[in-house]
Amino acid sequence: MSQSTDFSLAELIVTAASEAWRNNGEVLASGAGGPLTRLGASLAKMTHSPELLMTDSEAYLVEEPIPLGPRGDYKPKFSGALPFSRVFDCVWRGKRHAMTGPVQIDRWGQTNLSCIGDFRHPKIQQLGVRGLPGNTINHMNSMWVANHSTRVFVEGEVDMVGGVGYNKKRWPAHVKQDYVDLRLIVTNLSVLDFEGPDHAIQVRSLHPGVTFEEVQAATGFPLLKSASIKETAHPTEEQLGIIRRLDPHNIRAAMLKDNPPGIRAA
Repeated sequence: MSQSTDFSLAELIVTAASEAWRNNGEVLASGAGGPLTRLGASLAKMTHSPELLMTDSEAYLVEEPIPLGPRGDYKPKFSGALPFSRVFDCVWRGKRHAMTGPVQIDRWGQTNLSCIGDFRHPKIQQLGVRGLPGNTINHMNSMWVANHSTRVFVEGEVDMVGGVGYNKKRWPAHVKQDYVDLRLIVTNLSVLDFEGPDHAIQVRSLHPGVTFEEVQAATGFPLLKSASIKETAHPTEEQLGIIRRLDPHNIRAAMLKDNPPGIRAA
C-alpha cells in the first residue's frame, strides 16, 4: 500500500499511535489520551488488529469503532455488554492497553497527571492520579504528548508519581514488578520506546523533517537512538480514508496548534 504525501501532523500521529496496539492480541484497546489516541486505537482495529476489543465509551463492545462527534443517523454496531465490572476484570488480568496523555514523564517512564510543583503546595492542580496507579502496574501502557518539551519530559523525577515506571528506587524490596509494560510514547516530534538497556527511553522514529538533535533538545534527560531509527511511516491512502471516516467533523484538526502538515517544510 503506497504512502501518502498529503496529510496533517495529526493524521501522522494517529497512524503512529495505532502501531502501539499491533500484535497485542485480544485486549481492550483504550485511547484514553483524547481524540488522537482514540482514533489511533480505532485505526488499529480497522486495519492490522481486528481482534482488539473496543467499547462505545459507555457500556457496550462494538465491532466497528464509533465515529467522533455528533453521530447523526449513525447506529453503533453493538456486539456485547461491557459494564465497569468487566472492564476492571480486563484491567486486573492485564488484558488492556491504554494510551494516556500525562502532563509529565521522566526517564524511568513514571508519569504525572496530578499537579505541577510540590504536591502539598502545587503551582497548578491537574486531574489527580485517576486510574494511573492500577493501570500502569497491571497492563500495557503507552503515552501521547502534544507538545514535546522539557516541561513534559522533565530532568529529574516527575513532580508527583502517579503512574509507575522502571525506577528501581521507587519499588520496595520483594515487590513483583513483572507486569509493568510500557510500550510507546508518541509525540508531535517523534515516537519513542522503552527498549534501551534497563528500559531506557530511545527514539524509535522521527517525524518527517525532525532531527534527533531537536528531539534531544526538547527532552530533559539523555535519550538513546534506536539502532533501527527511521522516519515515522506516512499514513497510506487507506489509513487516511479510515481516519477521515472515523472523524467526519475533523475534530483532529483542532488537536495541534494551527493544524500543521505532516511533512515539516525544510
